Amino acid sequence: MDLSGFKYIVVGAGLFGTTVAERIASDMGLPVAIVDRRDHIGGNCHSVTDADTGIECHVYGTHIFHTKRRRVWDWITQFTQFNSYRHKVLTRYDGRVFPMPINLTTINSFYGIDLAPSEVEAFVLAEAARDRVEEPANLEEKAISLVGRPLYEAFIRGYTLKQWETDPKNLPAEVITRLPFRHSREVDYFTDPWQGIPLGGYAEMFKAIHAHENIHVFLNTDYFAVRDMIPADATVIYTGPVDRYFENRFGELAWRTIDFEREVHPVSDYQGTSVMNYADPDTPWTRIHEYRHLHPERDYKAGGTVTFKEFSRHAAGQDDPYYPVNTPADIERLEQYRQLSETETNVLFGGRLGGYKYLDMDTTILAALEMFDEKIKR
Repeated sequence: MDLSGFKYIVVGAGLFGTTVAERIASDMGLPVAIVDRRDHIGGNCHSVTDADTGIECHVYGTHIFHTKRRRVWDWITQFTQFNSYRHKVLTRYDGRVFPMPINLTTINSFYGIDLAPSEVEAFVLAEAARDRVEEPANLEEKAISLVGRPLYEAFIRGYTLKQWETDPKNLPAEVITRLPFRHSREVDYFTDPWQGIPLGGYAEMFKAIHAHENIHVFLNTDYFAVRDMIPADATVIYTGPVDRYFENRFGELAWRTIDFEREVHPVSDYQGTSVMNYADPDTPWTRIHEYRHLHPERDYKAGGTVTFKEFSRHAAGQDDPYYPVNTPADIERLEQYRQLSETETNVLFGGRLGGYKYLDMDTTILAALEMFDEKIKR
């Protein structure tokens, strides 16, 4: 492998790195190299066709594209069209199925009542007032202040215990703010104007982006094994774990990872939705993915479907990191790594791993576009 002719080296073929590389290749007209230790492009958005059922599956869990940012939509639709899929999540609790996020239908079904939309706010405020904490200090207190203890105990506490393997009292209050709550019967998980799944799938979308003649991809390549081959005057866009870059000088940052258990079923539809959450704490998995439902426009063969049970645990060793834990110790370490990263010459850090933060797909793209504008092209 020869990296001597490249002025720009991108570490990681995921969404952030791919976006930056495409801009360098197309806007600046310069060759750019992408190195990735995995055997595929696309990062955690990668998709493959299941050998037994022919159903396209997301290798690292369900990824739904959604955005309200025109710039992001204009950029990504250069490379793919999107289908009409709208994400709808259901959750199982105590042998029953409820819409998630919590909405009017969830509340009426759970309590066995028949509230009108105009009555929901007063009802939930009364429920929350029983145990309300004026200044919530953790996830549990924040959730109860939003929806009340009964809904928290049913739909949030058990799921959170499995997702994070820690008592919700030990998690920061802001974690719960990502969960929508509605007074209407709206069941779409996202309300952004542009959303869906790439018509050809994520693998085809990434192939289209990487097809530019100025983009050169080196898979099965660990950056740390080839960093000595990179020219001294080249700019590196690093999207791997920031602590790994600095050889864990201040300690490792904590991540959650996910294991999947694949099952093939001799039916055309196993659960009736793409994602079913499991809120009961005694059910070991957090959710089940059924990818057939992501492409309603496709004529998948009947009589067989594939599902993936999702199990959450602490990441260790070579595990793929998914969600930053963000304990106080992590936040302190991250600040040390950020200060250290500012001393690096010709190295830019970005993406979910490089910034140690959870990012939606559209936020990832926007951050990459802004990095290109402000720190590369300029």
